[in-house]
Amino acid sequence: MGSLRAILRHPDDLYPLLKLKYAARNVQKQIPQEPHWAFCYKMLHKVSRSFGLVIQQLDTDLRDAICIFYLVLRALDTVEDDTSIPTELKVPILMAFHRHIYDKEWHFLCGTKEYRVLMDQFHHVCTAFLELGSGYQEAIEDITMRMGAGMAKFICKEVETTDDYDEYCHYVAGLVGLGLSKLFHASGKEDMPTDAMSNSMGLFLQKTNIIRDYLEDINEVPKSRMFWPRQIWSKYVNKLEDLKSEENSVKALHCLNDMVTNALLHVEDCLKYMSDLKDPAIFRFCAIPQIMAIGTLSLCFNNIEVFRGVVKMRRGLTAKIMDRTKTMSDVYGAFYDFSRMLKFKIDESDPDAGNTKERLDTILKICRDSGTLNGWKSYIIESGPQYNAAIMIAIFFIILSMLSAYFSPKKT
Repeated sequence: MGSLRAILRHPDDLYPLLKLKYAARNVQKQIPQEPHWAFCYKMLHKVSRSFGLVIQQLDTDLRDAICIFYLVLRALDTVEDDTSIPTELKVPILMAFHRHIYDKEWHFLCGTKEYRVLMDQFHHVCTAFLELGSGYQEAIEDITMRMGAGMAKFICKEVETTDDYDEYCHYVAGLVGLGLSKLFHASGKEDMPTDAMSNSMGLFLQKTNIIRDYLEDINEVPKSRMFWPRQIWSKYVNKLEDLKSEENSVKALHCLNDMVTNALLHVEDCLKYMSDLKDPAIFRFCAIPQIMAIGTLSLCFNNIEVFRGVVKMRRGLTAKIMDRTKTMSDVYGAFYDFSRMLKFKIDESDPDAGNTKERLDTILKICRDSGTLNGWKSYIIESGPQYNAAIMIAIFFIILSMLSAYFSPKKT
């Protein structure tokens, strides 16, 4: 019923949602028949549906390479995240993971749900990896080795300073940006960007996830590690979990806004990286998650719900972003709109308000200076529901079919 209410409030979400659903069904039909590749693509869509959909739009060789790259790093991340693995066992696995991907017999049982399946049947991923071109294999091995070493370092190291925060995010996400740039270059479709820009692409996404997932991470049992840097949160509370307390609501918001302002540092690099891309499919692959990130930050900023429940973009807006992101002008338009929304939410009493405004003004200027906003039709900032007859008829038939399915006799 929640999704139905969302469609009634935003009826123009319906068409992009239907297109997304149709695309998802088509993706299932494209899964290769070979057992190892079938496992890899099915697992990809289980651990990341939206990411899987964007990957499917790439050309076959690059699509396969990125699918395996993603699964290898998800497996590595599963080892890092599993708090039941003793440190003396976990560290050697992280350090040696780049060698395990060449071993068709290797697997390690850890994690939960679909991640446990991925780890238990990791030999399928290794088999597929060994069928990739050498350029792809070398890029994946290099990034896996560097990421495993970085994760091992932070098993025994707390995130104290913002430099620690940037270093950790580099290991778990910035290196993903570097690896993807290497894969794009190995495909012959893109030039090699600077490491700084590739790193920023990963850090912007990772910092957004760390901000959004505060409550889920801090409430996790057994206790997961937290990556909000002490240098930021200690300005507001004595313990990181104190941000959850209602009595600390104002301090919590100030801390949250400080974290968002820190993440905005990477936007300029991200926009430059995307503007340099040449291949349309690679561009969409990179641009959609970045727009999702700035959109998520605009929702989280100055929002106490980050410390009370779940804050995420509605599915209809996600579908619109996936449907309408085709050119760099779409990126500039989306970043412009979300940055305006974010700026509108700034509280003048916030101690970091000046820094936040300065960073947002820089982003807004880049978008304006692109010269592409004149024809931009916003689908993000909405004045209210725009009821269209065709949309309302479609909604009526969807509701009718849902009711019919609900009240039809159940098969035994």
